[in-house]
Amino acid sequence: MGKVKTSYSCGLDAAVDVVGGKWKALILWSLHDGTYRFGELKRRMTGVSEKMLIQQLRELEADGVVHREVYREVPPRVEYSLTELGQALNTALLPLGEWGDAFMGQILAGKAKGQAV
Repeated sequence: MGKVKTSYSCGLDAAVDVVGGKWKALILWSLHDGTYRFGELKRRMTGVSEKMLIQQLRELEADGVVHREVYREVPPRVEYSLTELGQALNTALLPLGEWGDAFMGQILAGKAKGQAV
């Protein structure tokens, strides 16, 4: 899973370490309204590969923001939900999502302008 950090320079460093990457924040947002089985979660997140989703869920579980519940039945059932820490992190990410909604057009226009070379 990579190098384990033993300290952070600030709170933002710690937060970005937990949600860094393309999929983690989207996984957290997908879990904001409840508990989901793996297949349901994958359907809610278009574009992510199964391998990447598994890897990101494992990292979020290791960071204590996602809870993985395994039910010992046939066939086996696994459900994912947010921990209290994960719910607090989602609350902190809400203003970032609102900022993205407000400025999405400008962001896309800037990217398109940068590509038109």
